[in-house]
Amino acid sequence: MSMTMLAPPQIGTLLGIWAHPDDEAYLSAGLMTQVRRSGGRVVVVTATRGEHGTDDPHRCPPDRVARVRERELHDSLDAVDVREHVCLGHPDGELGAMPRTVGVSQLVEILRLVRPDTIVTFGPEGMTGHTDHQTVSSWATEAWRTAGCPGALWYATFTPDFHERWGSVNEQAGLWFEGTVPAVTPHAELAAQVRCTGDLLTTKHRALRAHSSQTRPLERLVGSDVYREWWATESFVAARRD
Repeated sequence: MSMTMLAPPQIGTLLGIWAHPDDEAYLSAGLMTQVRRSGGRVVVVTATRGEHGTDDPHRCPPDRVARVRERELHDSLDAVDVREHVCLGHPDGELGAMPRTVGVSQLVEILRLVRPDTIVTFGPEGMTGHTDHQTVSSWATEAWRTAGCPGALWYATFTPDFHERWGSVNEQAGLWFEGTVPAVTPHAELAAQVRCTGDLLTTKHRALRAHSSQTRPLERLVGSDVYREWWATESFVAARRD
């Protein structure tokens, strides 16, 4: 396994703030695993239950999808040895329409309870351009500043290498929402990067596969070998404190 830390040494308490079940696996399963294996604490927050994560809402109504995704999230977190999870319980796909103060105040309270030294979430562009992702990034950033900037806030990002290597796969999978300008951060500007190989990559793949209602179709589309390598590197850039 491999983890290249480009900023602080060991993470004592990691807090992940995400929009839907499976966001945490795609963007931070390797990081979470390494923190847990080094004896650190990991807490994951999801804003929604992901109840609209289906192409067939008539056959799979929202309540059923939510139950499935909650179970999948439990199994995925178990794969990376994470035992602490908080769901904010907001409606999937509607975070941008919510009163901003509600989400921010919830996260401020969590920050004060958990007292993380490192927080990971989406960048302002929402990674794929999803409005829920963008809203969660905005909430997390404001909560962090309101709470006095406790610890480091890292945004998940991509490097130029990722776009160069996986550009055709990204297009095949329809990764970007229409009009999205994907995140890109030069390697020299990263706060941290996790390169998953060997056992760490196997663990990350297991965490992703646990979200089978969401990940199985994509893995079938691109093939298992490509899928594993596609998400093998996790990159993070530090948010500004001003």
